[in-house]
Amino acid sequence: MKIKKAVIPVAGLGTRFLPASKAIPKEMLTIVDRPTIQYIVEEIVASGIEEIILVTSEGKSAIENHFDYNFELETILKNKNKHELCEEVCNISNLIDIVSVRQKKPLGLGHAILTTRNVVGDNPFVVLLGDDLVQSDVPCCQQMLDLFDEFQQPVVAIQQVADNQTHQYGIIEGEKIRDRVYEVKRMVEKPAPGTVDSNLAIIGRYILMPEIFDLLANTTPGHGGEIQLTDALQALSKRRPMYAYEFEGTRFDAGDKIGYLKAIIAFALRHPVLADEFRKHLKEVAAGI
Repeated sequence: MKIKKAVIPVAGLGTRFLPASKAIPKEMLTIVDRPTIQYIVEEIVASGIEEIILVTSEGKSAIENHFDYNFELETILKNKNKHELCEEVCNISNLIDIVSVRQKKPLGLGHAILTTRNVVGDNPFVVLLGDDLVQSDVPCCQQMLDLFDEFQQPVVAIQQVADNQTHQYGIIEGEKIRDRVYEVKRMVEKPAPGTVDSNLAIIGRYILMPEIFDLLANTTPGHGGEIQLTDALQALSKRRPMYAYEFEGTRFDAGDKIGYLKAIIAFALRHPVLADEFRKHLKEVAAGI
């Protein structure tokens, strides 16, 4: 069964990035030379997905505009003979088919995914959070799709975190069935310290089955008064096997100020044009400390 659709929830207020996110969606803050959300979309495209569903809210039109055709800008670039830059801008609008739905109330990630029910339909789909970047040789999304091809069951991406950080994440407890792969036995959203026997944290990548929608519709608000995806996933894991995959790559929480700065450095050091000069600058800065 081939997965063709990906959901990207981008309706959040971005409070961790205020005041920068007061007028600009946090997903549009740039990592080197492109907005954060474009890296997510490019990962999806590189993984062979055919359609993206954005879950938006008021004030997020800049994201949709970024992936839309801009006749005026492209005409100006052509007239100034900036053909290479014009081609790059044109390619953004041609990356993939994108549709959007509105999350009218901020009721959590689970509710955001529930709003896509009529667009996703009755097939498995991928969810990628709009500020979770993964730098890897093989796209993280593709790694998970490869595992789904094998098991045909839901998959969540995980990474190990420090024990004193488990309360900041959804945590899975499970049975390790081979290197990097676990069968999920229990999931807890932001557990109190000392209440779980695991440091395997759920990161912003999921492969879900369509039955998740019925579970989300019947999930009562949990942590923070929101409809938590983790609660619905726990219920789903009781109906069918669910797997957790410790992906290969480095994850950056670009919705956090320190994570965002780390992402800028990491991606700049792999930039085909800027990397050498930037590396030289970092050495000069380090020498002066």
